[in-house]
Amino acid sequence: MMKKTALFASSLILFSQALSAELKTFTFTADEWPEGDPPKEVFVVDGTIKVGAKDGNKAVMISPDNLVDASAQFAVSAAGDSVIKARVFASKKGRSNPRFGIAVHGMSGYRLLANAPKKQLELVKNEEVLASVPLTWTSDAWVWMKLEARKQGDEWIITGKTWAADASEPAEAQLTHKDKGLKGQGKASVWATPYSGTPIYFDDIEVGVEVPAETK
Repeated sequence: MMKKTALFASSLILFSQALSAELKTFTFTADEWPEGDPPKEVFVVDGTIKVGAKDGNKAVMISPDNLVDASAQFAVSAAGDSVIKARVFASKKGRSNPRFGIAVHGMSGYRLLANAPKKQLELVKNEEVLASVPLTWTSDAWVWMKLEARKQGDEWIITGKTWAADASEPAEAQLTHKDKGLKGQGKASVWATPYSGTPIYFDDIEVGVEVPAETK
């Protein structure tokens, strides 16, 4: 517990420093939540999602009981820039591999997906893969994922990265995409498809969203 708390506190400081002053920040750790049905802070969109025990702590768990593209939303709806970062734990079983990731700007926004069956890290919007790089994923190990959507001038810059939970966050994004037509509205979320028939866990979820002035 001490090691996890120290790592999370350090990553939270770095996360907060990376956000502009215009972003409202939220953090979600499941340790204070009872096991079972998730609290109101976790808005389940689809799938069977619970709070479950994992590695001596608790986390948001995507259950394999319902094989769908499960998702849950967090924090408030963005009206501009949006950032989400989370730790994820997933497992393979035989030749079956999971797919999991994080997203910004609602159900039709950008998703950063670790597509283990294809061995790719993908940037997806409306089911279209807009950018991808090879993914080296380790089963049964925690991994960080981070997705950012920020407006610069008249276009949006979308960036994504992933790294091992015991390593430092890389300075450079692994995936970058530009978009001039993005509305920049909607909540951040986590996504998972448990193809391997094993639970997928999300923990230490950090969200930063630009919100209307009256809600700051």
